[in-house]
Amino acid sequence: MGVSRQILLVKTGGEAAISEWRALFAELAPGLDVRWWDDPGANPDDVNFVLVWQPEAGRLARYRNLRVIFSSGAGVDHITCDPELPADIPIVRMASQETLRTMGEYVCLAVLAIQRDLLRVIAARAACRWDEFAAQRTAQQTRVGVMGLGNIGQTAAHMLRALGYQLSGWAQSRKSIADVTSFAGMEELDAFLQQSDILVGLLPETLNTRHLLDAARLAKLPTGAGVVNAGRGSLIVMPDLIAALDSGHLSAALLDVFEDEPLPASDPLWRHPRILVTCHIAGFASRRARAEHVARGLNAYWSGQTLPSVFKLDRGY
Repeated sequence: MGVSRQILLVKTGGEAAISEWRALFAELAPGLDVRWWDDPGANPDDVNFVLVWQPEAGRLARYRNLRVIFSSGAGVDHITCDPELPADIPIVRMASQETLRTMGEYVCLAVLAIQRDLLRVIAARAACRWDEFAAQRTAQQTRVGVMGLGNIGQTAAHMLRALGYQLSGWAQSRKSIADVTSFAGMEELDAFLQQSDILVGLLPETLNTRHLLDAARLAKLPTGAGVVNAGRGSLIVMPDLIAALDSGHLSAALLDVFEDEPLPASDPLWRHPRILVTCHIAGFASRRARAEHVARGLNAYWSGQTLPSVFKLDRGY
């Protein structure tokens, strides 16, 4: 492998997890020197790689011999928000199969919850009220529109199709996915929204996706539609979403991501009767799965091959 005690600093899972990270990388990338983020014995000039979640601003610029930044999550916003981030260091997104699968599981959970009106069930439980009712439509009668057809979106669409939902997808460019009707570009966005009984947001944050779902676009959804967002919190203008729910145009929303996290206790989203908040739990991967993904990236780097899942600034993901 050609490794001569190159240093990987780890900032994810807390300092208590470092022994597990060391054991995993001893198996997957022998010879790599794995250190905790704040290890006082780590000379900044000897640091070659980092695996991080929410590194403090300015910290990465201290490592003059840094070669690759590995994100502990699928998103990289927690890294790119650093105004001192070195511009020439590649950032590898976490794209393990476990991440894809767990994101798909969450999407299925959320779509089923809206289709079967779980919020009504939760309200009845809180009131100790027997509320026997039938869902308005079956999965086979429900049109689900997935915004974002990258690896996560395609995995979620495949899993939803197995449940019987009618699937369509929207992305900036045309995709060819079995049993998924493809819409592409801003000129086809309205048509996509108009036939989405449940809309699933899985888009990355870019200049084009920020606040894409405003009052005008939410109004394009069919009356009674539901919204799921597990991509980036900036996709939806929240006051517009609340207004659409209050007016009855939309029936429910399940939200896992927000512009400000943790979501403040004072935020009205917590208490809205037609919104279910989850705390950025949609996608996750075990430490082994993340270590395996990083090891693949390290092997690619050491062998001069293309790094996997590299963040591209020009496209925003």
